[in-house]
Amino acid sequence: MLNPLPQPENKARRGVYAAAISPLNEDGSLNGPRLAAYCQYLLSEAGGCDGVAPLGTAGEGTSLSLADRCAAPGHLAAAGVPGKQVIFGAGAASVGDAVAVGRAAVEAGYTNLLVLPPYYYKSPEDDGLYEAYSRLIEGVGSDALRVYLYHIPQMSAVPLSVELVVRLRKAFGPVVAGIKDSSGDFSQSLAYIEATGGIASDFDVFPASEAMLWDGIDAGAAGIISGSTNAFGAMTQAALQTETGAAREAAMERLRRARDIISGFNMTAAMKQIAAWRNNEPELTRVVPPLLPLSQVERERLKTELEGLS
Repeated sequence: MLNPLPQPENKARRGVYAAAISPLNEDGSLNGPRLAAYCQYLLSEAGGCDGVAPLGTAGEGTSLSLADRCAAPGHLAAAGVPGKQVIFGAGAASVGDAVAVGRAAVEAGYTNLLVLPPYYYKSPEDDGLYEAYSRLIEGVGSDALRVYLYHIPQMSAVPLSVELVVRLRKAFGPVVAGIKDSSGDFSQSLAYIEATGGIASDFDVFPASEAMLWDGIDAGAAGIISGSTNAFGAMTQAALQTETGAAREAAMERLRRARDIISGFNMTAAMKQIAAWRNNEPELTRVVPPLLPLSQVERERLKTELEGLS
C-alpha cells in the first residue's frame, strides 16, 4: 500500500478525513450511539477514511447543544473508536463552551481538537484571537492536548492570519498541531505550509477538498478533511493509494467531478441524503434548523448527477 505521509507519534494520524455528519433524534438532539457507529463505518474499508472529524461544520457542531457536544466523545469511546483517528470539533462563540467540549473530549481519550475562533464578534484583532486560543489551551489543561486551528472565513467571518498561526505555534509548540483550511483557496493552504514548514516541521495543514488531495500532499500538507468524504471516502483513498501517472490523474479527475456535483447542494444536507440512501435510513436526513433537508427536486437532481459519475 502506498503511504506518502509519515505518521506522527503523539497526535492524530495523517491522511483522508471525513468531517462526519451527525445523526439526529426526532427532536433534533444528537444520536450519540448512531454517531459512533457511523464513524466506525467511515473508518472501515467501505468508508475509506483514515480519520474522522465529528462535530465540525458538516456535523452541525455549532447548532448542537453544549450537552450533546460534551456527551459525544463518551459515545465514541464506548464504541472503541481509536483516539488517533479522531479530531473532535470543539469551537464555539464562547471560549468557556469550547473548553467544556475540549475537556470532555480529552477525558474520553480524544486529545485532538478542531477549534474555530470565537466567531460572534467580527474583525477581532490577532491579539484577541491569540488570547482566546491561549485560554482554551490553558482551560483544557492537558499536556496531551493537540489543537488544530480551523480557518473557514466564509462561515465564521473570522479569518486566521498566517502571522497568528505562526505566533500560536511558536508559543505553544506541539500543542498547536495544525490547521484545517476550509477557505477553498489552495494558495491559503500553501501560505500556511510555507510559513510553518508543513509536515516536514510536524505542522499538519489539512485543505478541505478532495480535489486538493495530491496538490496538498506534494506541497507538504497532511491530507484532507472534507465534508464530502462522507460519500467519497473510498474514492479519495483510492486516489491516495494510486502511484503517480495516468491512473492517479484519472482518479483525481473523478474526485474533482464528484466535488463539483456536491458544490451545487448544501453539503450537510447532501451528505445526509446520500447516507440515508446507502443505509436505507430516511431518518439520517434530519438536520438542525436553520438547515433544511434536500427538496424532492434536489434529491432527484443529486441522484441523477451521482449516477452520471459512475
